[in-house]
Amino acid sequence: MTEHKLSPAEAQALAEATADAMYSRDRAAQALGIKIVRVQPGASLLTMSVRGDMVNGHHICHGGMIFSLADTAFAYACNAYNKTTVASACHIDFLAPAKEGELLEAEAVEQSASGRTGVYDITVRTSGGKTVALFRGKSYRISGEVIAGLQQADQA
Repeated sequence: MTEHKLSPAEAQALAEATADAMYSRDRAAQALGIKIVRVQPGASLLTMSVRGDMVNGHHICHGGMIFSLADTAFAYACNAYNKTTVASACHIDFLAPAKEGELLEAEAVEQSASGRTGVYDITVRTSGGKTVALFRGKSYRISGEVIAGLQQADQA
C-alpha cells in the first residue's frame, strides 16, 4: 500500500490539528502558560512569559523552565506529521539570562528527518530578539498517532 502524499495545504491542516490535539492534553505546557503561535510540518513557534514563580535564587528564569519551553517547541515540531514521536536525546546551551516579565519565544526547525529519526534545532529568544538558549533535539518515532485513526482514514 502506498502512502497518500499530502498537498501543502493538507500537511499544514494536519500539523495544526495535531498541535490542537496535543495541546488539549498537554497539562505541563498549559501550566507553564506556553502558547502556540504557529505550527507547520517540522516547525513550530511557541511563547512563554517568565512569571515570578519561574525565577531562581539569582532572580533569573530557571534553566529548567527555558528547557521546558524549548522541549515543548521540539515536541510540537516533530509531532506535526501526526506520527507519535518522542525525544531520544537533547542538549541545551544557555547563552543569556531571561528575566521575570520577559516573553520568551522558542522556534523549532527540522534539520533532518529520515526513517524513524529526526534532528531539530530550537532557538529560544526574548521578544526583543536576544538569544537566550540553543537546544538540539533528536527525535524517534514510535508506534501510534497523535490523532488516532486519522492517517488510515486519509489513506482509504
